[in-house]
Amino acid sequence: MVKRKNLGEKDSKKGYKSKKRCILFEKKCENYVFFHFLSIFVKRNLFINHLKRTTMKELVEQIAAVYEAFQKDAQAQIENGNKAAGTRARKASLEIEKKMKEFRKASLEAAKK
Repeated sequence: MVKRKNLGEKDSKKGYKSKKRCILFEKKCENYVFFHFLSIFVKRNLFINHLKRTTMKELVEQIAAVYEAFQKDAQAQIENGNKAAGTRARKASLEIEKKMKEFRKASLEAAKK
C-alpha cells in the first residue's frame, strides 16, 4: 500500500498539493499495485496448470498402477485380515478417485478440440 503523505505538504517544485490530487494519485498507485500482483498471480497459476497437465495416456498408466496396488492390498485384507493393508487399500481408493476425476477433465478437454 502506498504511504500516504500529509495533505497540503509542500512540494518543492509545484507548491502545495491539493487534497483531491493527492487522493487520486494514491488510488492510481493502489490500482497499479493490485493489477500488478493480479497479473503475476494469473501468470503463475497458468504456468503451474501447464506443468500439472498430463496426457490421457499417462493418466491411464497412473490409474492402472494405483489400481494394482489397491487390488494387492485389498486381497491381503480379505484373505489374511491384514489391517494395515486395509488402510493402504482405502488410501489407494482415494487416489484412484482423484486420478479418475483428472481423466474425466482431460477427456472432456480432448473432446472439445
